[in-house]
Amino acid sequence: MDFDEKQSFGFGGNAMIARLYVEDRCFSRYKNQLCGVLWRVAGEKSCDVDNRISVGLVMGKTSNTETFRKAIRYLKRFGESGGAQLNVPKGRWVTGSFNLTSNFTLFLEEGAVILGSQDPKEWPIIEPLPSYGRGRERLGGRHISLVHGDGLTNVVITGNNGTIDGQGKMWWELWWNRTLEHTRGHLVELMNSNNILIANLTFCNSPFWTIHPVYCSNVVVKDMTILAPLKAPNTDGIDPDSSTNVCIEDCYIESGDDLVAVKEWLGPVREMSGGIFNITIEDLHVWDSAAGVRIKTDNGRGGYIANITIINVTMERVKVPIRFSRGSNDHPDEGWDPKAVPVVNGISIRNVLSVNSTKAPVLEGIEDAPFGGICMKNVSLRGVASSLSWHCEFVSGFTDERPVCVEKQYYGSGWIDH
Repeated sequence: MDFDEKQSFGFGGNAMIARLYVEDRCFSRYKNQLCGVLWRVAGEKSCDVDNRISVGLVMGKTSNTETFRKAIRYLKRFGESGGAQLNVPKGRWVTGSFNLTSNFTLFLEEGAVILGSQDPKEWPIIEPLPSYGRGRERLGGRHISLVHGDGLTNVVITGNNGTIDGQGKMWWELWWNRTLEHTRGHLVELMNSNNILIANLTFCNSPFWTIHPVYCSNVVVKDMTILAPLKAPNTDGIDPDSSTNVCIEDCYIESGDDLVAVKEWLGPVREMSGGIFNITIEDLHVWDSAAGVRIKTDNGRGGYIANITIINVTMERVKVPIRFSRGSNDHPDEGWDPKAVPVVNGISIRNVLSVNSTKAPVLEGIEDAPFGGICMKNVSLRGVASSLSWHCEFVSGFTDERPVCVEKQYYGSGWIDH
């Protein structure tokens, strides 16, 4: 059974393409700190050239898993003396999963392609995340990600537009055929880590989510191209999970599911989830998508979603441009607490233009926990039939002119430009 996250805030989903532009403001916020990471790790200042090596690999179908693992084990010794860099040369290199180390750069040269092994045994089984309590798709453990790290500091994954290809079709077929034994691995997962930069690469065909920082802090994902077939299941682009100070900018993403989904868990799956707060999304372009901006939660999930700001969003041919939803009672077991209701408050959406949408926005709060403090200004939907009205239940807030929601559960006034 594939079950949803306890709390999520995301944009884009279900076969969608989008671009993010934030004019380097987000990166600038952390650039001094991250430049320090680059100096220490990539050798721009204190790294000796001997701390940077190129891997000797075998092209073709031969697995290079042990080569990658041995190279990183060797470079780990330089972690306390300026750090190290592993250069992956031009060519197509098959490998199973490998673990990164601290004060380390993984650098893919132009034309370098890392290919995920087609042998599931080269994606070992690891424990489920503590806050999930089980695999997301199957009980028990889960496959490790292709590129993995736990408890790391100062990690850079970058290059001259090289590629990491998860070759996920094998995993998607196991999911489609219902023969999956363990939860699929992500393409890149970093856990309990801080000071992370992922930049200037192409990631494609992930078995599951593509980039998954979980329990991390100070993470920048910048200038990335992330690709997956539009029918590939659960191939989210970037999913920050239970993390702080995360910046995502200047990325192009095509996905069979969410572009970016912010997640938060706390404790086993049957207990209250944590909170998602202080999120800013700006200068976003989404097209050919089933959803634009979506906030999702449900009874039994607890936690909170607060202080969310969404500014300057353009959508084209997005089916439902704005959606707040209650989920679908997709709890993983019967142990969930129906009294654990979430709090959603302080959602500001401004300067949104949606062209050729087919449905009006849907704002569905929870009867026992209405969504409050929703503020919408200058939201314009063009192409939605005039006979279609916003669907609103158990929400309250303000808009700036004509009424948007006419249902009695909505308190306030507003406007929408059809």
